[in-house]
Amino acid sequence: MSGHSKWAGIKHKKAIVDAKRGQTFTRATREITMAAKEGGGDAEGNFRLRLAVQKAREVNMPADKIQSAIDRGTGAGKGDALEELRYEGYGPAGVAVIVDAMTDNRNRTAPAIRHIFSKYGGNLGDSNSVAWMFERKGVIDVDAGGKDPDEVGLAAIEAGAEDLQMDRSSIEITTDPTSFDAVRKALEDVGVTIENAEITMKPKQSVPVDEEHAAAVLRLLEALEEDDDVQQVYANFDIPADVLERISANV
Repeated sequence: MSGHSKWAGIKHKKAIVDAKRGQTFTRATREITMAAKEGGGDAEGNFRLRLAVQKAREVNMPADKIQSAIDRGTGAGKGDALEELRYEGYGPAGVAVIVDAMTDNRNRTAPAIRHIFSKYGGNLGDSNSVAWMFERKGVIDVDAGGKDPDEVGLAAIEAGAEDLQMDRSSIEITTDPTSFDAVRKALEDVGVTIENAEITMKPKQSVPVDEEHAAAVLRLLEALEEDDDVQQVYANFDIPADVLERISANV
């Protein structure tokens, strides 16, 4: 499994046990609110909302807070108006970076993102300067455990998965976003442990990053993710898994 995929798993586990639980809830709230605003408050008929609610439950967000976020999105509750913004640029070692943000004040957010890029050895680019290097995909990481990985993979493919990457009992499954729900349900029916499931911007090609530059890349990504207005950060790095495990513990 690629270093980039490993990093996604590390981020997911950190989010669940993150000491900054307030920030985790804020991001989940904003995503739910925007999803409800965009497609209505019925999760059954609104895929983005359904996924946002699932992610909120994974970080143990209380049901009343989830409902409150939905109400704000549909206009039934009060809250600041949010807008979605995307920033693109390059980090150390030529790594392409996409930053998705939600903010009530773009005049605060844009300078902050630019400063982070500059401080950590990157530079902010123009719109679509790197987005063309990525494609929107569903990615599901599972631990097959005692199940036959081939059987698990077959179930995913029959449900509409596009690609599989296996590393012993760990499997990364890539889907078209329209097949994401069906593939996830098929995996749940098989009985495997789903470690992470999300709609993401998956790089078409990765940039190999050696140990000398790996820490600098991860410092930039961590700094971006710690900004209160940032929802998601995507990058096309590929750091060897052993290096990533060693460095990420100290970043």
